[in-house]
Amino acid sequence: MDHFLHPRNVGEIPDADGVGTVGNPICGDMMTIYIKVREGRIADIKFKTFGCGAAIATSSMITEMAKGKTLEEAMKITRDAVAEELGGLPPIKMHCSNLAADALHRAIEDYLKRKGEKK
Repeated sequence: MDHFLHPRNVGEIPDADGVGTVGNPICGDMMTIYIKVREGRIADIKFKTFGCGAAIATSSMITEMAKGKTLEEAMKITRDAVAEELGGLPPIKMHCSNLAADALHRAIEDYLKRKGEKK
């Protein structure tokens, strides 16, 4: 509830090094994660999410989990890890943790693509 009521890292990074956007047409949640990378680490990360409380909470949590991590470490953050860090999610809301992890991974992949690297 705390990450829903007081989300961390909300906003966007206009000159982001990588951007990942995902959406779920079933529930209507849309999520974009922006990253800034310095020396192979996520130096800054922000998100914009349109969706339910669980989508906002998972967006907030994944930004906290990824900040300061190397790109390799951040790519290893799983959908289940996000839900676990939040203390669990109702089964009907587990797809929100999927969105958060997928958006982070897409942002990293976008960064690597811009830099001409492979994941």
